[in-house]
Amino acid sequence: MGNLGNSLKKFMQNKNTVTVLGVILAIVVLYVAYNMRVKSAINPINVPYALEQINPATQITADMVGTKQIPPSMLDGGDVITNQGAVIDKYSREDTIIPKGSLFYEATVVEKEQLRSNIILDYPKGYVLYNLSVNSETTYGNSVYPGNYVDIYLKAVYKVPEGSPMTEDANKIMLGKFVSNIKVLAVKDASGAAVFSNLDEARTPSMIIFAVPQEYYILLKKAEYLRTYDSTLILVPTNESLKDNPGELEISSDQLKNWVNDVTVWDEKMS
Repeated sequence: MGNLGNSLKKFMQNKNTVTVLGVILAIVVLYVAYNMRVKSAINPINVPYALEQINPATQITADMVGTKQIPPSMLDGGDVITNQGAVIDKYSREDTIIPKGSLFYEATVVEKEQLRSNIILDYPKGYVLYNLSVNSETTYGNSVYPGNYVDIYLKAVYKVPEGSPMTEDANKIMLGKFVSNIKVLAVKDASGAAVFSNLDEARTPSMIIFAVPQEYYILLKKAEYLRTYDSTLILVPTNESLKDNPGELEISSDQLKNWVNDVTVWDEKMS
């Protein structure tokens, strides 16, 4: 046994032997790597494709998506989506038609929140959209997200007309909760892009969009457009979104409602 070990040791110490073994090993490695590369280049893979034409801003459902095999060489661009889960329940871009039979590409498939028009998909029939101007401060450091619930408070201060004497009401502030349990549908920046669609970009909120019954819309607009009073609609986040059954959207104060209607006019024929 010892002689065998000594013979093997001498064999391995021979430079020519080591060189030959190294060359053989390198050839084996190259052969295996080459075969793996060839197989990966020619073995087809399953990818999702469109079973029908998908129009812009359309939700991509399971019945619109099939799978087919393609050679890996078609993936050289790196933009082809290879996983059905990355397509189903997503949306086609608003400026894109996905033709029947087409593969899906990352540039043409987006999340719902990335659609500028995504808010039209979310609010109840019979409601109207309301756009409230905001900024980073009034959204509590950009902390109000779509799906959150907010209350709206009304602050109003009587403005004394220029040249008029001061009155008893001039220094009084009216403040109270006006509308409760409003669901935020979208938070947009000044260009209309969704603030939270890309967390890698710092976007400043400019508007919050929600939906309310027409009666509430008119009431909020009346409060917003008051001229005799310096009025402000104040956004206050709530924890309703954390509850299993969020509270109903409602007018919080009949007193404020009646006051706004008393200090404004509205022709019922225009409604």
